[in-house]
Formats: sequence, structure tokens, C-alpha cells
Amino acid sequence: MGANKLKLRLCGALALAGSMALAGCGGGEPESKPSKSAAPPSASASPAPSPKEGACYNLSYDEALAPTAGGDAVNCKGKHTTQTYAVGRLKNVVDGHLVAVDSDQVAAQVAAACPKKVTRYLGGNTDDLRLSMLRPVWFTPTIKESEAGANWFRCDVIGIAGPKALMTLKGNMKGVLGDSKSAEPFRMCGTASPKSDSFKRVPCSLKHSWRALSVIDLGSGKYPGESKVNSAGAEDCKAAAAEVADDPLKYEWSWEFPSSEQWENGQNYGICWAPA
Repeated sequence: MGANKLKLRLCGALALAGSMALAGCGGGEPESKPSKSAAPPSASASPAPSPKEGACYNLSYDEALAPTAGGDAVNCKGKHTTQTYAVGRLKNVVDGHLVAVDSDQVAAQVAAACPKKVTRYLGGNTDDLRLSMLRPVWFTPTIKESEAGANWFRCDVIGIAGPKALMTLKGNMKGVLGDSKSAEPFRMCGTASPKSDSFKRVPCSLKHSWRALSVIDLGSGKYPGESKVNSAGAEDCKAAAAEVADDPLKYEWSWEFPSSEQWENGQNYGICWAPA
């Protein structure tokens, strides 16, 4: 997998296990020239069947971050780690040339399409998603399947349970962020203050001592620098923590703001934390 495709794929999910959470992967601009043309569909081979919206899969962490779809659909009432929230068609013809399913052009298309559809399926709004441990991932057919005529992409939702670990999902995920009670197990919490070396980001259904309280947007444009980004959200975060504190004169809070690299990847917001 090329560096650009890897960056597009991992920015929304893997970052959750690190120091800051991203909203999801954003799309990149396709290259002006098509990549090497893919082979035409084989007349003797039959394409892999298109995935179905609402289907569930019991994938491992690595499988969920793979570029191509694997595994068979399972009953959503049983154990599963991903659910398909959207299925689309690839636009893999550039300037009249058929481009390979693993090209940067196709990767950018899917990386732009899937994050746009996830809140519509999960319910709530963008901030609800940012304050949760749910994230979109996506898949395309394998090269062999593409050569046989498969032309779909699949968008799944996963829940991050911790570093390199997925949540076990229960039932249908449609609309879970649209209701505070159903959203609670998927909300973002921490094992300690985000400033602590022992801090780990976990869903609120697991043992925790801190909670992601609110999202503070920081505008757009060029990264203003750590000092300005820190001061831009600190007072708003302090005020938000005071509103939920038992004692408004004595309370803790923590302001988690994006680095320059995270800003370049599209994260123009920070997260306010308070003790749970």
C-alpha cells in the first residue's frame, strides 16, 4: 500500500489509540495522471457479490484496518466488531482509462466518501462522533475481485476499545449516537488525566476516571502554533468543566489540543476533559 493510501486509511482509526482523536479520514486530491490501468474484467470469472448495508462482521483490529474486505457476514445479534453503514460504486475510470482498484485515485475517492456518510447512519452530529470511540473504516475489492468485475466500496463502523483493540458491538448500530442513553457505552473516556503518562483512551463502558466533555473548534487555515492553539481553547474548556463540577470553585479540567501534524490531517478542534 502506498504512503498516501496508508495515511488516508489510518488517520481516523489508529489515532484514537495515541495522544489525540481525529474526526475521521478526509479525502485527498486524485493525481492528475491515471495510474497503471487495471486489467479488464475476465469473461470467465464472476465478480464478488456486493456487500449489503447493515451487514455485520467479526473482524480483528488488523483486519478492520486492511484495505480490502475479508471475512463473512455474521448475525448482528451475535458477536461482531464492525457493521456496514454504506455501500457505493467506485469511479475507477480517469480520462478514459481504467485505473487499478489499489490506486491512489480510488483510495482518495473512498476516503472522502465514507466519512461523510457515517453520522447519517449513527445519528447525532459531528461533535457526537468526535466525542465517541466510534470511527469509520472502509474496504474495496481485492485486485483479483476487481479484475473479475467487482466495482464496489464498503464503509463500516468500528469501536476502538484501546490500543490495537476493537469493541465488541451489540445489535444494530444505526442511530446509536442519536440518543444519549444508547450513546453512553461508546462515549470517549480516559483511564487518567490526558496529561498523565498512564492515560489511555477507552470507551466509557470500560473502567475510567476521566471523561471527554466537549469539542472546541479552532478555526481553519495555517496551524497557529501550540501556544496559540492552547490558549484559544483553554478558557472555554475551563468554563465547560466548571458547569459540570460539584464545586465550581474547586475542580479539575484538561484541554487536549491538536499538534501541527494532526492539524494538517484535518483536526481543527480540541477536546475538553474533566474527571468522571
